[in-house]
Amino acid sequence: MSRSFARTLIAVVALAHATFFIIYQSPDWLTQWTDQAGYMRLGEAIAKTGHYTRYPFYPRYIPEVLRTPGYPAFVAAVNLTLGQGQLPVAIAQAVVFAAICIIVYALTRLVASDSVALGAGLAAALYPPLPYFVALTLTEVFITLLVTAAVYLWLRALRDGGGWIVVTGIVLAAAALTRPSFQYLGVALALFAWSIAPRSRIAVRRSLLMLAVVAVGVTPWIVYNVVYFRVVSLSPPAGGIGRTLWEGTWQVALPGKEQATLTHLAESVWDRAALDRAVTAYSGETHLDLEPMLRYVHQWQDVRRMWDTPTDPWERAVARVAADHEYGRLARENIRRDPITHVWRRLTRGIALLWVTEIPIRYSDINRLPTSTIRMMWLVQALLLALAVGGLGVLWHRGSRAEAAAFAALLVYITAVHAVLYSEARYAMPAKPVVLMLATVAVARFFGERAWFSMIPDRLPPSQSQTEG
Repeated sequence: MSRSFARTLIAVVALAHATFFIIYQSPDWLTQWTDQAGYMRLGEAIAKTGHYTRYPFYPRYIPEVLRTPGYPAFVAAVNLTLGQGQLPVAIAQAVVFAAICIIVYALTRLVASDSVALGAGLAAALYPPLPYFVALTLTEVFITLLVTAAVYLWLRALRDGGGWIVVTGIVLAAAALTRPSFQYLGVALALFAWSIAPRSRIAVRRSLLMLAVVAVGVTPWIVYNVVYFRVVSLSPPAGGIGRTLWEGTWQVALPGKEQATLTHLAESVWDRAALDRAVTAYSGETHLDLEPMLRYVHQWQDVRRMWDTPTDPWERAVARVAADHEYGRLARENIRRDPITHVWRRLTRGIALLWVTEIPIRYSDINRLPTSTIRMMWLVQALLLALAVGGLGVLWHRGSRAEAAAFAALLVYITAVHAVLYSEARYAMPAKPVVLMLATVAVARFFGERAWFSMIPDRLPPSQSQTEG
């Protein structure tokens, strides 16, 4: 089978799968996933006025405090080329999904044969959680493209240098501007590369150049935050770690369904005495400790009042920044109550929620699923992750250590970030193409298909990297 035919086959399967999820998800477009509205509003403002703000026609410029500009810029580009609305974005993201699968094919070819690469590309195209987000105006598909491409480009940069280094830095900067949690991914890739070749001056020089390009790429956004908010940060002033740290403390302190019910009560019952009575009654039904339940709903309402009270757009933006700081203070207060238990729960339940709990079912239908079906989905994802770890071992023992280090850097980095902060399965989505690729490598090795692997020599063998001047 020719490589061009293999890429075409992968793209066709990916586009067909994406089309299915666009149709399947369409009933939830206007009723679920409220985060979509912010991205659509920002993208429309950029497309129509060229200004990055939710209030393009307000007399005073109101800077954005919640979202970085990477994904809104993508949405704006779709608005300008394909039109406005949910469907044009979904169509564009279907193409993005196909591109991800083709990159997986190319990435696998760096360490294995064309047959294994085809298997990995098709595995990505057929993996439901990836096209699940195609139909939604959220960052998941776009950031997965950027991260997967960055890993591929970084390996090419280590092999060939030159323009690959610069392009890697540009893509990593775009990833940081799309989802700030990836702002240090370039550092992780560099550190893992140095760990396998500590004496390689070439690896060090290429890493430093890549990081310099990343720094240049994100500087305009940092300047934006300094000018408007006097904050030196890549994260949005109201979208920093405060809220995600706070949500992370409660994510491992309360069961998921019970927390969702408490959140609904906090949203709907604003009279504090009535809220306390409702929570007390719910505590009796669930037999859970009342004190943390009351503390959760009180904290939730107190911070929400901070940003909901102002009506002026500028005052509302400033309140959002203050609210994020308050979230951080409350999070630290929660952690200090029992730090050992909190750390243990984040390292166990938090990481499990991150890697194995994706449910590619329409959000409005999830609660109708039998528990056994949900657990089977989780089991499949756990198996894939275990196979991916095995795939890393296969590559390491076969001599593809630079590649194994890059893949491990991505997995470890995402785990480390969300072991501390709030974790959802979709936050690990950018690593799932690599997980699927590594799992395919492990399966190929298990079945003894040794001819599938292409032994590509390292461009920097130990003898050269240790003596390079």
